[in-house]
Amino acid sequence: MRLPRHLLFLLSLALVVPLAHATPPAAAALPENSVYRIPALTLRDQQGEVFAFDSLRGEPRIVGMFYGSCQMACPLEIEYLKRLRHVVLAKSGRSIPVLLVSFDPARDDAAMLRKVAGEHHVQAPTFRLARPEHGDEGMLAGVLGIAYRQLPGGGFSHNVKVSLLDANGRIVASANASGTLDRAFVEAIVALRTGH
Repeated sequence: MRLPRHLLFLLSLALVVPLAHATPPAAAALPENSVYRIPALTLRDQQGEVFAFDSLRGEPRIVGMFYGSCQMACPLEIEYLKRLRHVVLAKSGRSIPVLLVSFDPARDDAAMLRKVAGEHHVQAPTFRLARPEHGDEGMLAGVLGIAYRQLPGGGFSHNVKVSLLDANGRIVASANASGTLDRAFVEAIVALRTGH
């Protein structure tokens, strides 16, 4: 028995419409001032996981830089960030993920990152220590306002600045990550996490 033409049309439409809605929408373009626009920056974290920097889009986070063999400023930076996450959790009910990227990728392999993470009791993916696999860590440093230079003995002279990124990678606030917590920085994180 042949179906009438209008029934065939309705049946074919019933099959096509759900397929059209099942296709995920294309990701919106990143804002011009997003740090995730840094081209082809690929990272490896302390667990050995390789990921693209721009894959972190979608959730606010704190981003900074460090190096694994640092004995002074970087350990203070990590402990500062741990305290900061604790305070943000208490104030907002939600913590904030952290990414620290090494500017010494020649020495900071995954084993070194694991060692530093173990010493400070931080775990990926909520607190990631990472090294660049491909791309320009200097460009990331420039965008974040982090100045560093290698010293003759192999260490680095550097500042300890961290930035709060919104879900699209725009810098919302920055702070010096040593010493006492910056109250304005804490409030900026809480506001972003609670939507107020």
